[in-house]
Amino acid sequence: MNRSETYRGITRLRRLSLAGVLLALVVVVLGAYTRLVDAGLGCPDWPGCYGFAIVPHTEARLSIALERFPDAPVDLHKGWAEMVHRYVAGLLLMLIATLLMVALRRARQAPMPVGLASGLFVLVIAQALFGMWTVTLKLWPQVVTAHLLGGFATLSLLLLLYLRLGPRPQPIVEEQRRVLRRFRPWTLGALVLVIVQIALGGWTSSNYAALACTDFPACQASFWPKMDFAQGFDLFQQIGPNYLGGLMDSEARTAIHMTHRLGALVVFLYLGVLLMRLWRRTADTGMRPAVAGVAVALLVQLGLGLSNIFWLLPLPVAVAHNAGGALLLLSLVWLNQRLFIATECQASTEAQVEERTAHENNHGIPIHF
Repeated sequence: MNRSETYRGITRLRRLSLAGVLLALVVVVLGAYTRLVDAGLGCPDWPGCYGFAIVPHTEARLSIALERFPDAPVDLHKGWAEMVHRYVAGLLLMLIATLLMVALRRARQAPMPVGLASGLFVLVIAQALFGMWTVTLKLWPQVVTAHLLGGFATLSLLLLLYLRLGPRPQPIVEEQRRVLRRFRPWTLGALVLVIVQIALGGWTSSNYAALACTDFPACQASFWPKMDFAQGFDLFQQIGPNYLGGLMDSEARTAIHMTHRLGALVVFLYLGVLLMRLWRRTADTGMRPAVAGVAVALLVQLGLGLSNIFWLLPLPVAVAHNAGGALLLLSLVWLNQRLFIATECQASTEAQVEERTAHENNHGIPIHF
């Protein structure tokens, strides 16, 4: 395979990964909407809906659905919310399978990110299984939260693949590399903190604890209300016949909500200090757009979280809060990737920089990834 064919293969992979990022973001938003309108059991079976490929809507099919599931009457709105989510998730699975096939087919002729593409395919298969268990285990919060985290992981890895296939940043001087390298553990820590906070958000939502506190900054007119952390974070709780609406008492839900609030405060303070320090140190490194992106995503997410409390969880704001969490995570993946490349890559010679720049201008793709 000649060089131009290799570049075409990389370009195709990059376009597929970008499409995957956008489609995975849609899946995350649709999943949030499905959960927030209590449509997780809009179809009581899987992968179909009452045994059909689409939500039953004719009189004959509604009659059959009632015979098959007499305890789960058809709700068209909830059924379609669930099925649209499944359809789009299916499209994402096919896109990632295509991405893996392209990488495997061209791997013999040129370096391809086969490992990352394979990991994505395994992850999206696992996501399909969690989607099934969400229904068969009747919205058990452990499964719902794991399903949410799997969706965010799929989204993040698709972005990472897209970034790896893109143009490499311009090299920075050795002194700047040494300074920025000290920030790598801290930005990685920020990424871990945000993942934990997303997990807490998923646990809050899956246990119906978002409205456990409707005032701010206090909760139930107290800065430390009665809370039951043992029940709130019991990972071995019983599934029950149906978890729709939740099974925990008020004090357990309050414990979950307050933990999510405190987690948000920790994330805000940690990222606030880190971003201010990074901004001062990245003047001539080309990394300030990534730093600014994290800052904007953080402020937007904070505003959406407070709006959910003040306005009692309006559906558009609640869905946007889930999307905001995804964007904050993506911005941190971008920042960590840029910081890793900037501090690991050796400074190129002037001739190498000129060659790479000329090639990227001609082809719009990198020589290495």
